[in-house]
Amino acid sequence: MTYRHAKAASDEIAREQMTLEFRRNDLLPLLAGSHSRNLVRLEQKLGVRLAQRGNLISVEGSPSARERAATVLRTLYERLEAGEELSIADVDAEIGLSIPGSPHLPTEERTRLRASASNSIRFRSAAQALYIEQMRNNELVFGLGPAGTGKTYLAAAFGAHLLHERRVERLILSRPALEAGERLGFLPGDLKEKIDPYLRPLYDALFEVLGERCTRLMEQGTIEVAPLAFMRGRTLARSFIILDEAQNCTPSQMKMFLTRLGEDSRMVVTADPSQSDLPEGPGGLEQAVRYLHNVDGVGFAHFAAADIVRHPLVTRIVDAYDSHEHGSKSRRFGKNKPERP
Repeated sequence: MTYRHAKAASDEIAREQMTLEFRRNDLLPLLAGSHSRNLVRLEQKLGVRLAQRGNLISVEGSPSARERAATVLRTLYERLEAGEELSIADVDAEIGLSIPGSPHLPTEERTRLRASASNSIRFRSAAQALYIEQMRNNELVFGLGPAGTGKTYLAAAFGAHLLHERRVERLILSRPALEAGERLGFLPGDLKEKIDPYLRPLYDALFEVLGERCTRLMEQGTIEVAPLAFMRGRTLARSFIILDEAQNCTPSQMKMFLTRLGEDSRMVVTADPSQSDLPEGPGGLEQAVRYLHNVDGVGFAHFAAADIVRHPLVTRIVDAYDSHEHGSKSRRFGKNKPERP
């Protein structure tokens, strides 16, 4: 056999087909997505060719790509069977989770968060799955990483999950209002109106998780929002407490907040260490992480740019900023000086 014929035979083997059969034909349009966009995304990301016919989908590509595509399609189908809706972000998440050598993840039972009888939330990256596991296993968890990794959203979802299971009685949200120096009296309106602009990201996460039910729970006092300065002197029992944007806490503020933890309560602190607005000097987040690193009952979840689950461009923006900032630091400290001949 000539080299050309041998290579052709090898390519033919590499692009063999496998056919997947799905039990419910009515779910296949949802699996494929509008205008087959889910299948197109799989083809683009994994380098395979997909063809749907009835309840069958054929997968053509290299052996490893075929296996990954089959794994993703089966997982997405199982989610549809469970009554979930699929978005293109879910497809991207499952593609990322199918990478060979991905870390062993907790079971789906432990990572699925149910905010109501009809609404459940899943992780979209391995880091998110481990974050949920940390929140299950510890009374205090620090979620650290760049914007867009789901730190605040999953903390709100976990709090809604605990409310749904009646394991806590209140969900308390706090955030340092650094721009106002924690002195909100000059702003018009009542307390809620004064701090609303600073807590809007938490509201957004809660409304996405709970929908219109969120408004009712806030009116009942089940969900409470408070600036960090108003937490002093309180002991929060039977509560799930979230401190967002904790990189803007001073050491005294952080210590005060962490010691509010009461009986049968849990606390999550979310922060992006790279976006601190504090003046020069060690902040409360840095100090807390250093002091509490080996304390029982305290967990840490770390996110990276690869874990961003917003628009793909956000990942590229974070990477670009990181590369330039690291380069600036290297030049500042002389690490990139040319060697002497």
